[in-house]
Amino acid sequence: MISVPLLYPVVDASCFSTTGDLVAFAGELIAGGCTLLQYRNKSGNVRVMLEQARELKRRVGRTTMLIMNDRADLCLVAGFDGVHGGQDDLSPESVRGIIGPDRWLGVSTHNPEQVREANRTSADYLAIGPVFSTSSKQRPDPVVGLEGLRRMRQLTRKPLVAIGGITRRNAASVIEAGADSVAVISDLSRDPRKSAEEFFRVLR
Repeated sequence: MISVPLLYPVVDASCFSTTGDLVAFAGELIAGGCTLLQYRNKSGNVRVMLEQARELKRRVGRTTMLIMNDRADLCLVAGFDGVHGGQDDLSPESVRGIIGPDRWLGVSTHNPEQVREANRTSADYLAIGPVFSTSSKQRPDPVVGLEGLRRMRQLTRKPLVAIGGITRRNAASVIEAGADSVAVISDLSRDPRKSAEEFFRVLR
């Protein structure tokens, strides 16, 4: 079974105007102690996605695990270490067939039924959320809350990555409720190195 880092930053390309800015942000997170990053780009511009992914791999990929959101094909082309898929993406087993047995595979889940289903797949870890209300998605799923997270923790032994509205103020309560890791976007956006360091102080 894999060991997911306590802090799981999601680097959202929509927050940056240039590839250089995105890579610099990733570098600051790594300087703050992060050892894994997920690259997320929902624009649909494959050329830009591949450019950014390859630059991330070139600049930080030797020291940091890189997870591609959604796109198993781009994970392979860019040399990333894994893929994270949603409920509306390819099935976990289809993704596994593309990326092979050694790369990490994560799956987003939002309710107990989805957790049970994902638990039966070859996914290495499950993401659960949104734990709290979030502004990072236009149409978020219903909030599961800490109690929902506790219930879903009972349904799987796979590592759980909690996501959705997680900040330095509430991160410890999420780990206490059963998550192995917290995925964060917004609360790392300002002064990412300092923010990451503060997350680790809270979580350890």
